[in-house]
Amino acid sequence: MSDRSGPALSRRALLAGGAGLALAASLPPSARAHEGSHGAEFRLLAAPGEAALAGASRPATPVWAYNGAVPGPGIRVRQGERVRVVVENRLPEETTVHWHGLRVPNPMDGVPHLTQAPIRPGESFTYEFACEDAGTFWYHPHQRSHAQVGRGLSGPFIVEEREPYPVDRDVTWMLGDWRLLKDGSVSDDFGNLHDVSHAGRIGNTVTVNGTVAQAFEVRRGERIRLRLVNAANARIFGLEFEGHAPWIVALDGHPVEPHVPEDGRVVIGPAMRVDLVIDMTGLPGGRSKVTDAFYKGLEYRLLDLAYAGERLREPRETAVLPLPANPVREPDLSSAQRHDVVLAGGMMGTMAGAMVHGEMTDVRAMLRQGLVWAMNGVAATGHVHEPMATLAHGSSHILAIKNETEWWHPMHLHGHTFRVLGRDGVPTRRREWQDTVLVAPRERVEIAFLADNPGDWMFHCHVLEHQAGGMMGSIRVA
Repeated sequence: MSDRSGPALSRRALLAGGAGLALAASLPPSARAHEGSHGAEFRLLAAPGEAALAGASRPATPVWAYNGAVPGPGIRVRQGERVRVVVENRLPEETTVHWHGLRVPNPMDGVPHLTQAPIRPGESFTYEFACEDAGTFWYHPHQRSHAQVGRGLSGPFIVEEREPYPVDRDVTWMLGDWRLLKDGSVSDDFGNLHDVSHAGRIGNTVTVNGTVAQAFEVRRGERIRLRLVNAANARIFGLEFEGHAPWIVALDGHPVEPHVPEDGRVVIGPAMRVDLVIDMTGLPGGRSKVTDAFYKGLEYRLLDLAYAGERLREPRETAVLPLPANPVREPDLSSAQRHDVVLAGGMMGTMAGAMVHGEMTDVRAMLRQGLVWAMNGVAATGHVHEPMATLAHGSSHILAIKNETEWWHPMHLHGHTFRVLGRDGVPTRRREWQDTVLVAPRERVEIAFLADNPGDWMFHCHVLEHQAGGMMGSIRVA
């Protein structure tokens, strides 16, 4: 990756946040309230609070949180289970909750003004849907998400397979990225033009499950399923597990043929999820580094795998089993309609202007409105606008995404799961099912999906500052 595509952040500045807790914190308790007539019932309270992001010895950070915790409480259900989530808003502004990666009915998707009215302060909204797919998902606001997620509003949503997967532990790491000031507070420079026009809001403090962590305890012989969720606004992680060989078994919640990642590096863009199976092969008392090495010259140690206690057993020699497939319907590539999606704009881009509110607007006038990006020549200023395409219900489609910018874009499609067909004309080896695909600078990626979920669905960059700066649109399935 070129230096110009990386964050304006020194390695020293990032490591300054590294004096933290001895162990990676566990996730907050479940938000499950009880089993009701509608299925599993949960309550989420969005409100200001405090969190010890940088450790107990550092000043607490004022945050926005679900149920007083960062990340928010884990929602964990079984595949096929119906859930009901009551969200109460005690924030000083409107909010919503989007269930990222879950194929929910359109009125439950949590996009303000497009699928629901925003939840006003002091009011509540009830989301209800069935969990068709097993896997690792997450939830977050879609109202001013660059600021609300950046202040702490996110949480994991785990849908367990119908039959337990054979591992010793099932662990979730919510990866967070914060821009903290010396007094421990979150910098209030959300949506500034530099972030919007460059790589997005890259912070100076990285957390695992809401705290800067020094180590994660393991035992020799354990086989762990590690669910990674990238809840950062913009940071891309490239994790390397020293002395270990993780197997990727799921991407964005959906099973993939178990395989060791290229060069041993697990790359996970904003909003994406990766499920790993890792055999703990170290010796008791040993430590192995987990390093984030995505940005050249800015590598840092995320935490250590710390071998504690007696060995559980000698490391397993059995194969890593594939996860059972989810009930996602295959697109018919022989009849699929093709749509070009061109991503343009950003610093060092050549975009002269774009359509804004139906009128051609030059880039200088766009900048005055905080708009820097465009899709197919349109810079969006909100969630409601003319759809990029109207697709017949039940029809198959290919989106050919061409990134004409100098920056990375994790492109997320709501309400659907797509196959990643190819990159720069080369077919993908495993044709992964995903809901968020990371598109490199100047890269061309093709994805395919069946338009089987009626409604208006967002399609946008999940670098949240890029979304706020115009890189979003919608697709109508009717």
